[in-house]
Amino acid sequence: MTIKIIVKEIRLKKDLSLRDLEKKSGIAKSTLSNIENNNTDAKVSTLCKIAKAIGCSLDELVKY
Repeated sequence: MTIKIIVKEIRLKKDLSLRDLEKKSGIAKSTLSNIENNNTDAKVSTLCKIAKAIGCSLDELVKY
């Protein structure tokens, strides 16, 4: 699985919209959408923020 699929899958399982994740992570909704649609590569620091916002560690996010 790729990061884009993992981020979207976890976000949907947690019943979070992109707007919700934006508020929790501090990452712009457009950036989150670009990550999920594989239009951009996510920096490790961005993935850390996403992981924290959805309640998992970076390791868990990457290994999911």
